[in-house]
Amino acid sequence: MILAVLQARMSSSRLPGKVMAQVLGQPMIARQVERLRRSKRLDHLVVATSDDPSDDGLATYAASLDLDVVRGPLADVLARFIKALDAFPETSTLVRLTADCPLTDWRVLDETVEAHVESGADYTENMAVKTYPHGLDVEVMKVEALRRAGAEATSAYDREHVTPYLYATPGRFRLADITRSPSLAHLRWTVDLPEDLEFVRHVYETLYPGDPDFGTEAIAALPWNTSRAKV
Repeated sequence: MILAVLQARMSSSRLPGKVMAQVLGQPMIARQVERLRRSKRLDHLVVATSDDPSDDGLATYAASLDLDVVRGPLADVLARFIKALDAFPETSTLVRLTADCPLTDWRVLDETVEAHVESGADYTENMAVKTYPHGLDVEVMKVEALRRAGAEATSAYDREHVTPYLYATPGRFRLADITRSPSLAHLRWTVDLPEDLEFVRHVYETLYPGDPDFGTEAIAALPWNTSRAKV
């Protein structure tokens, strides 16, 4: 089984509560889930949030979207992912996603999963060689690799960011990546700041009414992108 785990929390330091911010009449996380459910490679989608009271409302809302929810330590996000694996022991491949990327393109996700399966790698991503917009990040890994990280990673950084233990030391795991051409690495589509949220709302207001399944190329063609460099 290919399990996608969408990590989410309400206590973002730069834009608190952003995952529940309204985007075209729906919370941002609902918009992302809608896009992820178009994937042809994912078998199941889980939301991993914290057991802190600040995330109680988020957990309840995610469940209302007919999603399974796992909860764990606020700072130890890796532990949450291990809990997701424990809840779904039939999982062979895990996809890591973050809930501040509501422009996620399921086509890119599926391409990354397919590259992972074909390569036989322990960990596959589309970020190391930067050619995708920031906000289309996908990480795919073997369960055995993530469980090893869960057992061996000790630094707070590795625990909070989930996957550095897999890619930071050459030779520890077999790694693979995908790239695209032409590069769109100069574009910023994730939501960390108020202006990011404004951009995402603009994208949905412009593209969604005519094509709810709008993809990467349609977003990249919007004039607003020309003035949005990564920060």
